[in-house]
Amino acid sequence: MPGILLAIGYAALLLYLIHRSRFFRVIGVPDGWVKSAFVLKVMAGTVLWAVYTYVIVDRPNADIYRYFDDSAVMYSALKTSPGDYLRMLTGIGNDSPHFDALYYRVMNNWYRKYESNMYNDAHTIIRFNALVRLVSFGSIHVHTVFAAFLAYVGSIGLVKAIAGLLPRLVKPLFLVVFVIPSVLFWSSGVIKETFLMFALGLLIWSVFCALDRRVKGLLLLSIIPLATLLFFLKFYVLMSMVPALVAYVWCKLRPERPLLKFAVVHIILLLIAANSERFIPGFDILNTLAWKQKDFIGLAVSVNSGSYIPTPYLEPTFASFAARAPHALYTTFLGPLQAWRNGAMGFASALETSALIVVFGLLLMHRKAWQQVDKVFLLYCISFCVLLALVIGWTTPVMGAVVRYRVPLLPFLLFAALAVTDEERLLRRWRWLRPL
Repeated sequence: MPGILLAIGYAALLLYLIHRSRFFRVIGVPDGWVKSAFVLKVMAGTVLWAVYTYVIVDRPNADIYRYFDDSAVMYSALKTSPGDYLRMLTGIGNDSPHFDALYYRVMNNWYRKYESNMYNDAHTIIRFNALVRLVSFGSIHVHTVFAAFLAYVGSIGLVKAIAGLLPRLVKPLFLVVFVIPSVLFWSSGVIKETFLMFALGLLIWSVFCALDRRVKGLLLLSIIPLATLLFFLKFYVLMSMVPALVAYVWCKLRPERPLLKFAVVHIILLLIAANSERFIPGFDILNTLAWKQKDFIGLAVSVNSGSYIPTPYLEPTFASFAARAPHALYTTFLGPLQAWRNGAMGFASALETSALIVVFGLLLMHRKAWQQVDKVFLLYCISFCVLLALVIGWTTPVMGAVVRYRVPLLPFLLFAALAVTDEERLLRRWRWLRPL
């Protein structure tokens, strides 16, 4: 009970911060919506905690507890050796047998059971939990509140970035970011998707502000650390976003022939990816993705995952990846439709996918003339969605994980539909969506 009261107190303080800060004011969206969105995310994070506590009763393998429990080991160093705590928290000077023996080997998730040549993104979440323990007194509900707030900040940044392109559709944009069930559920608790939404949303907001020349020097400098955080959290999401961002920036600086520019950027980056080991010795993108798939298959088989999709191993060649591309896209976009037999979560995923298809279709029914479409933004959304869908479909053989991993993709899928929507027709039919 004390932990719940403490969490409510922190939530109230953060709501006051939201009320006072200009960053959280979204032009065209009622303040009540903005504040309610934070409360909604805290509630969703609490539901996620309840699911992993009372429904999926497997604490050693529950994501919200795995990193939370491991952070206690790191935090324990604060009393006996504060220097060790700071080194582990910052990652500076912590790579030695001393830390391995006293701390990392005691944790259950610092090292993967099936190691690959990719950065272990669990380290970031463990460090976050170890930091929040300074004020949480060990209550996971406090961690939920702070994690939900981080995702909320990134989501607000994402809304503000896109609202500048579709100002009359700011309310639908707000709903797309905050109300899609799987996005709300999986990006509100103490798991990786929450921090991913924080980094991704603020990164896009920073880049878009820089292009609009509304950016301060400090905000411009934030692009590098945000991209670095995204790299450490989910490397493949950053990899999927880079071509779209590079092409988008080029088109904004030189508006003519956007389709050609997007094609050129993607071809050049594809060639760079094919020769990545020449630029960064020991780093081969195709081999890295093949390793990630192998890592995931090994984990899925070892725990006998109920939504495992038998998948042949990828070979680190373009031919192997190209042959699996259609199935990868199907797995990411439509695969959850087949998950309705996999319990309540699978049924919810299938229902959500069906609803998204209906919403997508309804928006396209209100499409405007092609000449009026912001083609640069549309290509940006399509590029990110397709590349991320390919990476997820190639490397993820578990449908339950696919539903989680496609969380950052879903808003952009509906952004693309909104980009071709006739605002007048939509707002005439749905008056309550009109901006303030």
